[in-house]
Amino acid sequence: MESNIKLLIEQCNQELSDLGYKFYHHRKICEAWDELMHWMNERGKTDLNETIGYQYCKETFGSTVLSGIAKQDQLRLRAVRMLISYQRDGDFEYRTPTISREFRGMSGKLMREYLQYLRDEAGLAESTISNRSRYLHDFNGYLEERGIALDNIAVDTVADFYEQQNYSLAVKHNCNTTLRLFLNHAYDSGVVARDSSYCILPVNYDQQRKLPTTYNEEEIRRMIGAVERASSIGKRDYLVLLLASVFGWRSSDISSFCFDQIDWEENTIGIEQSKTGAYEIYPLLPSIGNAIIDYLKNGRPKSDAQEIIVAGECRKKGKKLSRQSVHAIVTKYMARANICNWKEKKHGAHSLRHSLASNLLKKNVSIPIISTVLGHQSTEPTKTYLSIDSLHLRQCALPVPHLKTGYYEVQA
Repeated sequence: MESNIKLLIEQCNQELSDLGYKFYHHRKICEAWDELMHWMNERGKTDLNETIGYQYCKETFGSTVLSGIAKQDQLRLRAVRMLISYQRDGDFEYRTPTISREFRGMSGKLMREYLQYLRDEAGLAESTISNRSRYLHDFNGYLEERGIALDNIAVDTVADFYEQQNYSLAVKHNCNTTLRLFLNHAYDSGVVARDSSYCILPVNYDQQRKLPTTYNEEEIRRMIGAVERASSIGKRDYLVLLLASVFGWRSSDISSFCFDQIDWEENTIGIEQSKTGAYEIYPLLPSIGNAIIDYLKNGRPKSDAQEIIVAGECRKKGKKLSRQSVHAIVTKYMARANICNWKEKKHGAHSLRHSLASNLLKKNVSIPIISTVLGHQSTEPTKTYLSIDSLHLRQCALPVPHLKTGYYEVQA
């Protein structure tokens, strides 16, 4: 990846344009990059690396993470971290971390080993591991400050931890899952003598969580119809929208879609879902197959990438399409189709996944089949969509029987 600071900034500047950053935000980020380049020029440095980037952050902002950073400096810090992550991964990091996670003591050692296990053996996505790392870091700090060993965790320990953290219900639900899996693993691996996972009591998140954002079939048709399919970019975007709306694929699965996943003889596509690791086989529908062929023959830039869908814009041309780009594509056509209130709702590829489930339910497709289409490992996550199918819920209402009693009669 490019190390020369001037050339790296040029590449990232183009990436901002490709992702559709708004003018004011784009300009502020570029100004922060110019400040970094000026700082490097004063020190006779032309090549950027992580060490130099973080040295600049510490000298300029006092930190490499958001904790303790003045509000007016937060975007400047993010701008520098964007350069570092783009140089390292070929993509901007999803968000700037709030804290630098350092695990302490014996519990911290076991947590670090567990996270490495998730990376090396469980094969979880780095974004999932980062999310779990956050909750484990919070719990590690709580345990070490109070000198509590994993063997001595009690129900009251976990309850007090949550009271100290002041998590929202949704965050507490996710943390619960992470802590339970970690404590289970620690016991099963024999590193602790007592299984403390029973101390992680369930929360009533499923009864209180927000309903997923959905769009009806007409809105999705308008969005797909807004694609100008004569251009190479249009052919790519059309394929992305079909995979998201017809198959309900996540952004990560769309960006990782490879040639060897297609069986042209059997007319099937097999994918191992990036989030769950579940392997699913999808029929190669004519609409999808024709879109793939049209893109490969008339739209895809020359590339050695294993992934089918690649970037077509300037400096990233021919490289794997990022998850952020998939989100930007969906957003672009929601705007073009004038979808009502789309800015106030979720509007990425995941909203099309939710919409697929909701629209299938409206057509009386059973929950187990919808679960299979979405790649859910159980029907429980799919049952969420029952709450938004108001038409069929009305049909479930039971008539109130006539009460032959004077108890409820209006007294004279």
